[in-house]
Amino acid sequence: MESIKDNEPEVPGGRKSPKSPSPLSVLFDFTETCVTAAVIAILILFFVAKTGTVVGESMMDTMHPGDRYILTDLFYTPEQGDIIVFAPDEQYVTGNSGKLWVKRVIATEGQTVEIRDGLVYVDNELLDEPYLREGTVTLPHLTENPFEVPEGHVFVMGDNRQNSRDSRYIGSVDVRQIIGHVIFRFWPLDNAGTVD
Repeated sequence: MESIKDNEPEVPGGRKSPKSPSPLSVLFDFTETCVTAAVIAILILFFVAKTGTVVGESMMDTMHPGDRYILTDLFYTPEQGDIIVFAPDEQYVTGNSGKLWVKRVIATEGQTVEIRDGLVYVDNELLDEPYLREGTVTLPHLTENPFEVPEGHVFVMGDNRQNSRDSRYIGSVDVRQIIGHVIFRFWPLDNAGTVD
């Protein structure tokens, strides 16, 4: 009498091939992975990162009004070129300018900023600013020109130099006022990605 064999095909060596997972098992694994990823993302956003919205045109063409971004201050030390979000002194907040400002770090503590002939120099070297519109002229508006950035401060400007209230008007920004630096734009979707 012939023995009844399992329906599992044998593979070379006499072993049986492993069973493929059931559709229900695959669905469960997929759901578990999605839920875990969502929980991790929520924890990161809650404890490590924050979100914000650009108000105003001072960072055009890099960032536009309504752009939504993610920022973080985890292990953050300001560096030249970073896009930061900070809370300006109340005396500079007017109308709908918002309580948080988005600007670019031009210089950090101990560096000297000078604006000559519409160009920005940091420590007597012309600052390379590929993020500016071609032909942009930067007007000084500084009470001190050159301006030395004090300890624990940064010098910031908007990328839209003709329409930006920044360190040329309000002076340097205390690093304790910095909420974080922008690491990612997530809205609008067609422009999502890192921000330089």
